[in-house]
Amino acid sequence: MTFDPRIFDACALATSVSAVSLLFLLPLSRQLGLVDYPDQVRKRHAFNTPLVGGLAIAVGMLAGWWYAGTFSKFEDAVVCTALMLVVVGVADDLFNLRVSVRVIAQLAAIATVVISSGVYIHSLGNLHGHELTLGWLGIPFTVVAVIGLLNAFNLIDGIDGLAGCLTLVAAASIEFLSNRSGSTAQLASVAVIAAAVLPYLAANLGMFGPRGKVFLGDAGSVMLGYLLAWSLIGLSQSTPRQISPGLVLWCVALPIFDTLTVMFRRMHRGESPFTADRGHIHHLLMDAGLKPRDALLCLVAFAAVLPMLGYVIHQTAGAMANALAFATLLVMYAVFTARLGRQREKRQLLSQTVSEMLISMQLPAHNPERIRRRFGQRGPLDAKARIQRETDLPT
Repeated sequence: MTFDPRIFDACALATSVSAVSLLFLLPLSRQLGLVDYPDQVRKRHAFNTPLVGGLAIAVGMLAGWWYAGTFSKFEDAVVCTALMLVVVGVADDLFNLRVSVRVIAQLAAIATVVISSGVYIHSLGNLHGHELTLGWLGIPFTVVAVIGLLNAFNLIDGIDGLAGCLTLVAAASIEFLSNRSGSTAQLASVAVIAAAVLPYLAANLGMFGPRGKVFLGDAGSVMLGYLLAWSLIGLSQSTPRQISPGLVLWCVALPIFDTLTVMFRRMHRGESPFTADRGHIHHLLMDAGLKPRDALLCLVAFAAVLPMLGYVIHQTAGAMANALAFATLLVMYAVFTARLGRQREKRQLLSQTVSEMLISMQLPAHNPERIRRRFGQRGPLDAKARIQRETDLPT
């Protein structure tokens, strides 16, 4: 496949239009009601933040795709249905729609793509010379895959920069793992997605100051997950195949790992898998003591290593070993996050114990000077921890 200069031009246009859209949407966000308010429970950002990042990305991507102008019926269907989900996402940001309404919209979008283009997951790849075809099961399998990935990106959008950076990691992984045979249209669409995300990511990470900070909103996170899902399906199910189906999951491994483990833990507790909590990996890392930016760097580095690891295993050991490696890493991830969760529960129990000690000793919690005099400079939590360490008791 030769390099098409129009792809570079389309990416530059997508970035520029996305940036200009942010400038126009920021002042309008309060008038439209697209603002996220902190609650100090799950939403711990410092100030009210506009939810227009996804809208700006959508406008930038439309401009880039329009300029490229080389898309097929499949790409056109994906773009149109993605815009439909953006509208639903904006409504969800404004009115907090019920889960059933969002799922119905997602099902309608997927059905539209499958019916209009005929593209769905009909093969899981080649295993020892045999093609693993799904037949009619491919359509429900596609529904589960697309809904799963778009919600995975929606759920993992919990700290500044994470969803945007994972989108860039997925896009770069697709470009790296693709064999670049056949049409350039789908690879061009992935490049345009990444280009349109860049201005939002800069604003989300605070590079333009507090007044320029934005969030994706449900409109943005759902759209990005949806577009990446269909990009991976289109590239892995095309003829000739541009990316091996065995490598698809590695491109978006971290969102998949996190969503599966979080939903499993919720159902294990007898709760709905869609119940909001602080059980995601970024919450656990920050509660363990990492700063948000440090947690972001750790997670992005981990997400970037996974596709390269999958590629090496796939090339050297084959498809079966590749699948086993993915499943093994998923189990290891689940064990690691469960351990972080247990450690957090112990810290919370210790904090509750110290609070009860303060009440029993009639020390007012609002008087830090008296607390420091009794427990030392760093307070009762550290004093309690020092006592436990000195007596070889677990903290």
